[in-house]
Amino acid sequence: MKNVINWNKQNYQKLIKYLYDNSDKKYKQFQSGLAINNDYLIGVSVPKLKKIAKEIAKTDYQKFIYYNTHQTYEEILLHGLILGYIKIDFSILKKLFDDYITYIDNWALCDIVVTNLHIWKKNLNEGLIFIKKCLENNNQWHKRVGYVLLLNYYILPEYIDNIYLFCDENTSDDYYVKMAIAWLISYCYIKYPKQTLNYIKNNKLDNWIHNKAIQKIRESKQVSLSKKDELIKYRR
Repeated sequence: MKNVINWNKQNYQKLIKYLYDNSDKKYKQFQSGLAINNDYLIGVSVPKLKKIAKEIAKTDYQKFIYYNTHQTYEEILLHGLILGYIKIDFSILKKLFDDYITYIDNWALCDIVVTNLHIWKKNLNEGLIFIKKCLENNNQWHKRVGYVLLLNYYILPEYIDNIYLFCDENTSDDYYVKMAIAWLISYCYIKYPKQTLNYIKNNKLDNWIHNKAIQKIRESKQVSLSKKDELIKYRR
């Protein structure tokens, strides 16, 4: 895709045509098998979308967002991906990201974009305030964003206790929130096994998250067989 300097309806439609021209039926079928609604999938791979997003980030990204119809999965994902490539202050990025979250309706639109927000690594303290607001939101995707941000950027000595606290404070019964917490705890265990084992022994999680976290830890190739066997006795 050639650089589009001036975004308008006509140029945006050229982008849509480009996306359909680069669709892959097999990839679309693969995506639809990952709990992504097939009705709004075009079928463009994430690597291709990232290349497109990098080019869009060089243009007037605000106009791109303005003309973005958010009618397809790829359009929404492009909106999120460009946030990882534009060169802006973190305070502005947070506002743009907060707006993007309102378009999330599946786990991939959350996880892929969060993983691409490398600017977060340099703004952890300020980012933690944003995460708290996400976790206090009743919307399941805001909550998942918060936990996935913790998973990607905060499994560090100075934040590990915050993570345990945020997990214990969860009251959501939404599957994708609970699964995010289970994954988060499993990653914490891999990096900090002693601390996380102590948390597993004394947490306030519901039984489903507790057991799912143990399951995910035991499925990891980075955990020894003896430690996997030890974890069995802590299942509820």
